[in-house]
Amino acid sequence: MEMTIGKNPVLKGFNPDPSILRVKDDFYIATSTFEWFPGVQIHHSKDLLNWELVTRPLDRVSQLDMKGCGSSCGVWAPCLTYDGKLFYLVYTVVRSKDRWKDTHNYIVTSPSIQGPWSEPHYVNSYGFDPSLFHDDDGKKWVVTMNTDLRKGKNRFAGIILQRWDEEKGMSVGERELIWKGTDIGLTEGPHLYHIGKYYYLFCAEGGTSYCHAESVARSASIHGPYETMPGNPLVTSNVGADEKYDYGNKPYEKPSSLAIQKSGHASLIQLPDGGWMLAHLCGRPVGGRYCILGRETALENVVFDKDAWPRLKKGGMAASATYETPFDGSAPKPVSKDYDFSKGKLDIDFQTLRHPLGPDMLSFLDRKGYLRLYGREGLMSCFDQSLVGRRQQSFHVVFTTKLDFHPTWYKQMAGLAYYYNTQEFYYLALTFDDEMHSRVLRIFSCDNNVYDEWISPVQVPKDGEISLMLCVDQEKAQYRYSLDGKKYFDIGPVLDATKISDDRIAGSAFTGAFFALCCQDMSGFHLPADFRNAHYEELD
Repeated sequence: MEMTIGKNPVLKGFNPDPSILRVKDDFYIATSTFEWFPGVQIHHSKDLLNWELVTRPLDRVSQLDMKGCGSSCGVWAPCLTYDGKLFYLVYTVVRSKDRWKDTHNYIVTSPSIQGPWSEPHYVNSYGFDPSLFHDDDGKKWVVTMNTDLRKGKNRFAGIILQRWDEEKGMSVGERELIWKGTDIGLTEGPHLYHIGKYYYLFCAEGGTSYCHAESVARSASIHGPYETMPGNPLVTSNVGADEKYDYGNKPYEKPSSLAIQKSGHASLIQLPDGGWMLAHLCGRPVGGRYCILGRETALENVVFDKDAWPRLKKGGMAASATYETPFDGSAPKPVSKDYDFSKGKLDIDFQTLRHPLGPDMLSFLDRKGYLRLYGREGLMSCFDQSLVGRRQQSFHVVFTTKLDFHPTWYKQMAGLAYYYNTQEFYYLALTFDDEMHSRVLRIFSCDNNVYDEWISPVQVPKDGEISLMLCVDQEKAQYRYSLDGKKYFDIGPVLDATKISDDRIAGSAFTGAFFALCCQDMSGFHLPADFRNAHYEELD
């Protein structure tokens, strides 16, 4: 059969921890969303080349309450499955992610991928990255990694198996430690498959950065013992690296020369033609080692060898820049998209932080033709931010918006943020300067929780809309503004876009770069800002 060549990654820009599913002729991939709401992105494809974001199932607070969750907490590593009647989505809500990990696992179901999705059933809080396995005999099993906070113990303490009773809607029976992982360490992201006479356990290992890998073990019994695959791991980018990863010294890790890095955290499907496809997490660094688009999703072709072990079809274990699909299709084109707020709703591309924005924070009715945001807390808050963001999904992007805002105090501001999280952002804000007695533009920033300002206030007219633009060219970012929407002026210096990445942030960070429309009123009186439109254009 003639194959079509696809190019990795298939889900660009902050789409990590993929759980891939095939239902007849439809393919789905669910990915993590962390503190962004609604929770979990599900993309759909017919040809494994072109993917469309079709739903975010965790769309109400009763399913997902993240108010107060810190940066890179929230929804981790969903698992999407189907048993012939219902779709099942398993996910973790992480309240704290450091040594004392508070990780609560839930299941929601739906007869349709579009929903409505059920209220959540609590599963356990053993660890994170749970998945649900539907065995051939009709039994359902939950597998999850186990955490251990005790000094001197393995913090990633192996993989736990437990029965799921669908009628009772709860975990039942003994919890079994079925696999402790390999010497690669940091064992997480388990998925179980029953293929032929074996149960295969796929797990992420090595951490989610440049030593990431996908390991495989198998057993004739679901209960084990599980044997690690000879020549493990199945896929990794830690091939020919200049320097091995030192888990205690993150800033000094170095990527190999591969185009696709950070490969691991994978899931498996069988294609209609009998072939096998692996979806895995990946990243693409610029400026040496900075993945400004966040962690993305790639595909690999897999075959089973004569001993029934899965292997990359092309050989070796290095992640690939391309893959094969049995379907005809053309490569996706760079995105150019106008967001017309006069339609009265947010496009699916946008998300909010931690919770939905009610009519007291976001409105399309209070000023017809505009997106109105009522000012709330600052960009470093984990509670009430009036902010809507759209992922950056290309290395070369221009994002623009037109803003109408009339602040009377420096505590009131609105504008366009280049946002990673509460500790890392740039912000071109329209605000007020009490010495100049005028509206002004300012550029604020936060770098690993260190606040800064980049320019002296730039005075603008007391009335009228201001157009704001952010141009990103790999590791460089430049703000611009216009008073008439036609002639733009650079404002501030060329900024370092590599700061808006996992790799520049102290501690563990797992999300990605967003273009964010936002409004703050730290006086507490909720002054509104009106955004007429926005435009996102990829220039690749």
